[in-house]
Amino acid sequence: MVRVEFLGPIQKDALELEITNLSELATILQETPDMAEWLQNSAVAVNDTLVASLDVALKDGDKISLLPPVCGG
Repeated sequence: MVRVEFLGPIQKDALELEITNLSELATILQETPDMAEWLQNSAVAVNDTLVASLDVALKDGDKISLLPPVCGG
């Protein structure tokens, strides 16, 4: 099981899922209308390391974080 955390302005509780790669996560999250836009614009980290591919293999205990773009000043 992996833990999916949504950071910043994404107003969604963490999820615990039985998935094996980020492609599966994308499919699950795209079923939620308000998540589709966040998926297009957010960076993704697995165990606090940014990743660029949905083919990243996941193992039990991994933490996935969705990091939306932010502005600072």
